[in-house]
Amino acid sequence: MYDGQEELDNLVWDKNDEDWDESLKQMRLKTTCRQVEHLAELKYGKTATLISPLIIGGFNTIYRIHLEGVSPGVLVRLPGPSLAPIPRHFFYGRDPTLGSFIILQHVENRGSMSARLTTPNDDPSVTHVLNPDVAETTLQNLWTKAARCLLQLSQLSYPRIGALVEVDSGSYEIAGRPITHNMTDMVRLANIPCAVLPQEGETYGTADEWYVALAEMHLAQLVFQHNDLAGQAGQLSTFGFAEDDWSAQSSKIVPSTLSPAPAGSDSIRLWGDDFRAGNILLDESDDIAAVIDWEFAYAGPAQFILDPPWWLLLDLAETWSSGIDNWTETYDVRLKTWLSAMKRAEGSMGEPGPLPVALSTYMRESRETGRFWLNYSARKSWAFDAMYWKYLDEGFFGDRGDDISDHDLWKTRIHLLSEEEREAMEPFVERKMNESKERRIVDWDLTEAKQRFSEVLFD
Repeated sequence: MYDGQEELDNLVWDKNDEDWDESLKQMRLKTTCRQVEHLAELKYGKTATLISPLIIGGFNTIYRIHLEGVSPGVLVRLPGPSLAPIPRHFFYGRDPTLGSFIILQHVENRGSMSARLTTPNDDPSVTHVLNPDVAETTLQNLWTKAARCLLQLSQLSYPRIGALVEVDSGSYEIAGRPITHNMTDMVRLANIPCAVLPQEGETYGTADEWYVALAEMHLAQLVFQHNDLAGQAGQLSTFGFAEDDWSAQSSKIVPSTLSPAPAGSDSIRLWGDDFRAGNILLDESDDIAAVIDWEFAYAGPAQFILDPPWWLLLDLAETWSSGIDNWTETYDVRLKTWLSAMKRAEGSMGEPGPLPVALSTYMRESRETGRFWLNYSARKSWAFDAMYWKYLDEGFFGDRGDDISDHDLWKTRIHLLSEEEREAMEPFVERKMNESKERRIVDWDLTEAKQRFSEVLFD
């Protein structure tokens, strides 16, 4: 059985790393640093001085600036009263020289919750993994505080799925497409053309519509990732079938039928696609100093917030060194602590939450019913194949029998496709296998890409 993440396009990834390294060189130039200081001086009318070192994030670079006569300083971020403390944003916009920027409050902290809970290691590049020896009291303390943040965020509801856009000065509406972490990876690490992803200004009226859009993005990854997609025709058939069948079925079977969402929770809520322990900063007393990196936050299906956090073990299920089964076993043990912490947080809120039932109850039921894996795989293209065959397929479409090789799994579900879809499958696999013989980065023509994707979707 598949037991991990599908391969990204390593050729595109290498090119992205080269571009990022070159970008960092530009970000570190003295001329760039002086321009950032000048930008801060223009906004504040005070002498601005850069404080080293620069803070390099996965999608941005942060310059800490001291303003004469002002304490604390501010942060200038260039891309690349609340229980959820968010650094105050002073200015944002687009500078003709520096590009897009945000100037925000600098919050003193000792590091992230992820760094606090990971297995000790002197190498900062090692992926964080929850320390198996962490004290239960430490987990209860930190997770209760994180749970309070999630409880407050769960109170924010919206009329449509999408991104908040400033339509007038100080006035915001859901008027932009959701920008997800997965979409960014599709473009950066697999060279998926933007033309086949949700377009600017596209919003969604229901969770069903967004689940269909997510399924179609999984199919886009299958269609347009040129390198490292699959090694053999049988593997590609199984991989492709999962995406193709799920995309086809998602437009016919609503998610509430496949894995029932709790009654009365069909609203649209704020979802932080990159909300995780690594973006929760702690102070010296282990209180939350700030929650950062909201670039992938959007108004999404309520079902997402009703799941227990995917980040409890710090590392992803599909990249867990001991495999998905071990991740699941370890996760279920730690989930008991999380649910206990969530109940403590709910008890401390002093008033009923915005949902018909306690969030801790929804989270427990999500894990018991399988809704957790439905939403997890819906958001992650490169994890979808493993999650589909391991946790979703038989739950949705019945028993498929024993002793079936990974490469033959698709044959047990071929009847779910229409005759037209079945006839198109073999030529599609053959085309992908032939294309994969030449390793290159494809320069997609946007019109051609849209036409090719439309044919695959049978539009």
